[in-house]
Amino acid sequence: MVSFPTNFAKVVLVAAFLVLWAGLFRLQIFQGNYFRALADGNRVRRIPIHAPRGIIYDRNGLPLTINLPAYRLSGQQISKSQAIAAMAHGQIAETDSTRSYPLGPAAAHVVGYVGFAGDKIVGLSGLEQQYEDRLAGKDGQEIVEVDAMGNKLRTLATVPPTPGQDLTISLDAQLQKAAYGQIKDVTGAVVVTNPATGEVLALASAPSFDPNVFTDLTLPADYRQVKIKEIFTDPNQSLFDRAIAGTYPAGSTFKIITATAGLEMGKIDANFQITDPGILIIGPYKFPNWLYLRGGGTQGDLNVVSALQKSNDIFFYEVGGLVGAQGIIEWGKKFGLDAPLGVDLPGEAGGNLALKSDWFLGDTYHLAIGQGNLLVTPLQVNSWTATIANGGSVCQPHLLGQPNCRNIGIQPRNLDLVRQGLLAACATGGTAWPLFNFTVHNTPYQLACKTGTAEYGDPQDRTHAWLTGYGPADLPAGRQVAVTVLVEGGGEGDTVAAPLVKNILTAWFSR
Repeated sequence: MVSFPTNFAKVVLVAAFLVLWAGLFRLQIFQGNYFRALADGNRVRRIPIHAPRGIIYDRNGLPLTINLPAYRLSGQQISKSQAIAAMAHGQIAETDSTRSYPLGPAAAHVVGYVGFAGDKIVGLSGLEQQYEDRLAGKDGQEIVEVDAMGNKLRTLATVPPTPGQDLTISLDAQLQKAAYGQIKDVTGAVVVTNPATGEVLALASAPSFDPNVFTDLTLPADYRQVKIKEIFTDPNQSLFDRAIAGTYPAGSTFKIITATAGLEMGKIDANFQITDPGILIIGPYKFPNWLYLRGGGTQGDLNVVSALQKSNDIFFYEVGGLVGAQGIIEWGKKFGLDAPLGVDLPGEAGGNLALKSDWFLGDTYHLAIGQGNLLVTPLQVNSWTATIANGGSVCQPHLLGQPNCRNIGIQPRNLDLVRQGLLAACATGGTAWPLFNFTVHNTPYQLACKTGTAEYGDPQDRTHAWLTGYGPADLPAGRQVAVTVLVEGGGEGDTVAAPLVKNILTAWFSR
């Protein structure tokens, strides 16, 4: 028998053990991971748990959006009953939620709606789109074991989703419903803001649409498809937000800016006066006052206050001639025209305020009364109204965030004259007769306003109806509201737009 030294035997045993251990390590670690991955690929599924979107609340905590339970199968959202049926057949449905909009058409343009972009649900308009990064959460996942047929056996692990951020905006849901209620049967827009801050309290556009059609899983799929197609092909453009994107001639509401320009440039003052001839004739061109057109009437001696009160065109033709087109444009731009105001909604238009290549005195006259080469949005009209109310600052309109205001340097004495004119327009002898002696529950409220009847079309025989104003005019701007109503092709501002403003203000002050 051959024997080896004890130390040598130990060395051989250790070496053998190392070789065996290395083989086992290779099998269990390297090849084991490989075979384990193959096995897991057949029996483990990672199922997304879709994060709920943040809720949008109005200023009083009322929800403007609601999340309802939903599920997703093969990339499509399905209802709870559909998910139960699918799971009964061994299919795995993903946990999801769908959006509901309590105010429906009343707030569709401002709140917006959601839809699929690839495999994600995202905001496609309004606040849903504007604040997508905040409202969208982060998906979680459920790791499950399945059998050879793909049926779920058990949950191995769960990573919960991170919900989106809730938002509380400046909109007032009750006022929003009241505003939309006034225009839902016409084509037009309503804007209501806090003059001191630029906070948007109501923003309505009509015709509107029901955003629930995009998300209501209780509706038959075929019905939803038909309704969605009707929305996108609507000849009245119900998806179009007229409050921030519609551009129109301003009509006599623009006289607020023309008056300010004349006063600030020193072309007129409190003592400047004309006697209304009813019509200006320059060569072959005639420029009549609106009252003269109705029956040959004139309005006597006028200063800037009474001219605003009676909306006299002749006075503002004269002011336009003194200031010049460049002066009017300069002050229009100070008030924020010819560019978006920066409201936190997608799609805001800037309008138009610029000289044409061939410009004549008659063009200046037309511009001075809000006609001609001028287009503005209802939001811009509301903004320049608020600027007069708050003491001369243009505030960026917003639904979320902090006030951002810039003073444009209107002298107090000139602001006072314009305000007197707007107060007079809303009182006996003015043009806004539906707002005379405005009272709610036996409480009188002092209003300041300006009517507008803006010609459009070719020939210009149709008119948009405007009224813009603020109140209570005897309170600080922070306790006021600025209201602007436009009715497309509605006719006269005093008979059509003013009653709607009266109803909106009645709803607000009733509270």
